Amino acid sequence: MWHGMCLFLLGLVTGFVEQRFANVRMGLAAHLEGIMNGTFLVALGAIWSEVRLRPPAKTIAYWTALYGTYVNWLMTTLAAVFGTAALSPITAAGHSGQAWQESLVTAGFMSVGIVIVASSVLVLWGLRPEAVQ
Repeated sequence: MWHGMCLFLLGLVTGFVEQRFANVRMGLAAHLEGIMNGTFLVALGAIWSEVRLRPPAKTIAYWTALYGTYVNWLMTTLAAVFGTAALSPITAAGHSGQAWQESLVTAGFMSVGIVIVASSVLVLWGLRPEAVQ
């Protein structure tokens, strides 16, 4: 829950500075990512004791949830700072960054997508009625 509130706060702070980003629309997206991912982590923390997985799987679910939420906010913030269009043509609004910036943001978003889905599958598996510790 601590990480959820920390990420929520990062989202709030991002909202205060979004007008300073190269891509303001992506800055708004970064603000919302922090708020939503922080809220997700608080909710996950509230049900965490109900997630019944073996210790290694529960550890993986924990760290992948943290990676997925923090890196989602970070990549969206970097996309706003760099003005990249990587994997977000709607919020790009005619912006584009340097090739290395586009590659970095693309790789970051792709890793987030894979990791957060894996985390969600593990948590869902651990919440099934017949799950045992």
